[in-house]
Amino acid sequence: MNDSTCKACSGTWPKADHFIADLGLTRAYLHDDQFFPGWTVLVFCRHATELFHLAPTERIQLMEEVNLVATVLGRVYEARKINYELLGNQLPHIHWHIIPRLATDPAPLEPVWRVQHEPVLRSGPDLLSTIQRLQQAIQQAR
Repeated sequence: MNDSTCKACSGTWPKADHFIADLGLTRAYLHDDQFFPGWTVLVFCRHATELFHLAPTERIQLMEEVNLVATVLGRVYEARKINYELLGNQLPHIHWHIIPRLATDPAPLEPVWRVQHEPVLRSGPDLLSTIQRLQQAIQQAR
């Protein structure tokens, strides 16, 4: 896979209307499925598939951006724990899933991938207010 066939590079994933913020090396998006409220995807701005493809300074900045989003999600959602996932099996492009796990979590001991559920899709004013709340929190945290 290269830049032209990568869904992240071509702009077909994540959804543009789920955009939260440009953080420098990454762009933050609200994940389509909000069954786990606050689930955010942090997408590296250029095509790279492995952390070892990045310069050391990029890895440091990337982790700072992951940390910023996790800090914000922890505060906004009063998370008991934050899950961090960097897999890339289905989409080989560096992207982090940052998932707040809440007191109301239906399966606190399970990874989110194993929890059977109907997707919770946000749209319209609900999606917009969630994104604006996260944008404000990121601005305050910077």
